[in-house]
Order: sequence, then structure tokens, then C-alpha cells
Amino acid sequence: MTLIEDYMRDGYAIVRRFLLPADIARIGAAIDFVHAEAAAHGRSFRHGNLFYKIADGDVRMAQWPSWQSDVLDAARTDPRFAALLHEMIGGDIKQIINQIHWKRPGGKGDFAFHQDSRFRRPADAYRNLGASYVQTGLAIDPHTPRSGGMRILPGSHRLGALDMEMAGAVMDNAAAEDALVALGLDPSGLIDLELEPGDLALWSPYLVHGSGANHADHHRRFYINGYVRAADCDRGEWAFRGGKPVPLGTQPALVHYEQLRARPEPHYVD
Repeated sequence: MTLIEDYMRDGYAIVRRFLLPADIARIGAAIDFVHAEAAAHGRSFRHGNLFYKIADGDVRMAQWPSWQSDVLDAARTDPRFAALLHEMIGGDIKQIINQIHWKRPGGKGDFAFHQDSRFRRPADAYRNLGASYVQTGLAIDPHTPRSGGMRILPGSHRLGALDMEMAGAVMDNAAAEDALVALGLDPSGLIDLELEPGDLALWSPYLVHGSGANHADHHRRFYINGYVRAADCDRGEWAFRGGKPVPLGTQPALVHYEQLRARPEPHYVD
């Protein structure tokens, strides 16, 4: 089976050793720099599309850290991504997601079971979502059940958008199997996504997935980049035109932050 066949059948695929150890060392160092910058703020902080999520004193997430790091900008537009994605969504590609997720040992880190399609708003800005959008996650550290790695339900992408509304946010809500049962899904089909540093996972926006806290003795850093066929999306930063990398420009594009034009200045978020 080819990677695309795996992806179409199961809603996810894995590329082992997508990036080399030297690449991961360089990206990991850049991620650590972003973490230190975020921690220095001590509160959730936004500047344009750049956003640091601080919860209970922990740096949990950074959105669009590529505005802070040339290394991370280069990583998201690495030609290896262009080659991998070309057969799936073509050569003209925008990017909707550019995130780092951190899970420290013993800290909070739950993500309730969900589909990424719930975050593609407004819906009319995204067309042919199941066929045009690919989420990717690059393991910087061992990504295992013990370290709070993703749990996924293969084949769930074929069900389309499910009514997975919940009280509160996806982040910090437990990945409760009861929630799957309530939707008529069988949690016995769940599998753990296990990755070594440098491995890349790809998954559909309709794949049901969640994760728990980190009980390992090391941090779990995960670099997530979501790509979309440019013709099917009215938002996002360009990643590739004709298969060629497009670095960030001087002004951010509208992605998810609806007040980008009204409040682009640096500010803290309560």
C-alpha cells in the first residue's frame, strides 16, 4: 500500500524518518527558544497571528511561531513537505495551522476526542475539506502513550463531520471514551500513534483523535502544520506556489484571529 492509499483508507498515515536527526536538533532548538520567549511573558500573549497559550503556569501551545523563528518558517516550507503533499493536494498550497504543542512530564496535557474540522471556521472559507486539507505532526521527542501521544480512531474520517460538541475547550478536557460511545463509535478500535523523533504523521480533518497527559520522564514537543489546496481556501498563509516555498511576508494573512486587522498590536489575553 502507498502512503496515499493508507491515508484514504484509514484517515492517517505515517512517514518514518521524514526529517534527519540534524534537522530535528535544529528545529528542537528553535522550539525551545520559542518556549523560553513564551514563558517569559507569564501570561497568554498575542501579537498578530502569533499566540502563546499559558495555562496554570505552563506553556501549552504556540500558534504561528514561524513569525518568531526563521528556522520554524523554513521547516514549514521545507521542499520535502512540498514533495510529500504534491500528489495529495497539488503544488499551490496554503497553510492554516502552524503550531507547537508542549507537554511537560507530570503536567496537564489532555485533549478531548475531536475532529479538526470543528476549527475550520467560517465554514464557507473552506471547500472540499476532506479532500483538500491535510494535517501534519512532526515528532520532536518520542511520541508514545506514556508521553501523551495521540489516540486515533482509524476509519472515522469516512463518517464526515460528527456532532462532537462539548462543554469547554478541547484542550484540558479528558479524552473520554464515553464520548465516543455516545456517538455510536466503538472505542475498542482506538490505536496509539507512536512516533520517533523525525517521524511525521498525517491525518484527515475528520479523523477522530485525542490525547492524554505526559507521564514519561521527558518533554513531548510536537510541531503541527496544516496544509490546504489553495483554490479551496480563502484564508491562510501561502506555503508553496507551484511547489516552491513561500516564506512569510511582512504582514500576516487572516487565518483564525478575527480581530487581526482591528487589534494586531502585542497584547495579553485573559
